[in-house]
Amino acid sequence: MDRVAKLASQKAVVIFSKSSCCMCHAIKRLFYEQGVSPAIYELDEDARGKEMEWALMRLGCNPAVPAVFIGGRFIGSANTIMTLHLNGSLKNLLKNAGAIWL
Repeated sequence: MDRVAKLASQKAVVIFSKSSCCMCHAIKRLFYEQGVSPAIYELDEDARGKEMEWALMRLGCNPAVPAVFIGGRFIGSANTIMTLHLNGSLKNLLKNAGAIWL
């Protein structure tokens, strides 16, 4: 849990992902298209990935990936991020975290 919290606070937007997950890919693309350069941690390519996956599930992220943190705060997974994007509030979160300026 400590490692997830530490990694999540190192950049304005942090995404925990798996390289084989199609929803993870879609969420990463969404952020790139918004002009955001997130820190991405591929759990299936990390030696401690399973441990981080369990920590994310304990935070309430089920499935564990994609897990998105903005401004060091856990925001949610794909459904939450897409909802925020569609209702227009994702941009404000990104601006407030310093991930985008426009």
